[in-house]
Amino acid sequence: MSAGLLDERDLLRVTDYADLAGHKIDSVAVCTPSGMHPLHAAEIAEKTDIPTILVEKPISLTVRETFELFRRIDSAGARLVPVYQNRYNPLIQFVRDLINKGTLGTIHQFNVNIFWNRNDDYFKIDWHGTRDLDGGVLYTQASHYVDMLLYLFGPVTQAKGLGGRLRGLQVQDSISAVLEHQNGAVGALNCTVSTYRRNYQTEFTVIGSKGTVRLQGTNLNTINFWDVGGMEKPDMDFTLDHIYGRGHDFLYQYLVEDDQSRFPTRDEVVAGIELMERLSF
Repeated sequence: MSAGLLDERDLLRVTDYADLAGHKIDSVAVCTPSGMHPLHAAEIAEKTDIPTILVEKPISLTVRETFELFRRIDSAGARLVPVYQNRYNPLIQFVRDLINKGTLGTIHQFNVNIFWNRNDDYFKIDWHGTRDLDGGVLYTQASHYVDMLLYLFGPVTQAKGLGGRLRGLQVQDSISAVLEHQNGAVGALNCTVSTYRRNYQTEFTVIGSKGTVRLQGTNLNTINFWDVGGMEKPDMDFTLDHIYGRGHDFLYQYLVEDDQSRFPTRDEVVAGIELMERLSF
């Protein structure tokens, strides 16, 4: 943000975290390159009196960094809130309710396709496509969907994957993984940023003993297929202007309400990082 715009909005501009101390700031969001999240979040907690540190996904690239980040945050007396706003997508909340109530029966299988495009200009940004700061397609593009699977189906018990560096990057730009969850659900997670010219598809299918549901759309806000025993397709509007922006509205609401139950648990965060690290490196 330019200095002029900062002045117009009467915002505090600093070049050192320590200068944020003493200003009665309720929270701060870390939105720097992914590989820098642990360092920046920990230093803010240690150098300021800000009680809540929001960290954009992924909060780190390794399990070791994740545990160290939590340790430093705890030692500083602060709270870390991971930003995985896609779990607040109204349709994901609806499907989770179907699963938890047993409406879909026993979950047998699922499929997630994230077929996107990131062109050459995207990878000209110096940290994109790097091992230390980006991590690859699972971290930078698919981490919301990894969180979604953990949120819906619980811990992963087995995972195998194959990935590729089709563009000559330091990290994977494409991957296909097969996962088994603790609840018995087995499924595939397919992700690429190498589709031709533009984003092609975001798709999520859940197959249960009592029903099958398929979601589509950039924000997974459309029911593309519905066959659920004893239940008609819901006549509801699940549209959200843009989950990657408007989804944060829910997050901030839960922060204001101090509703801890809405945020990813530490176990979920660690499990997500562990899965991505195992499949990526």
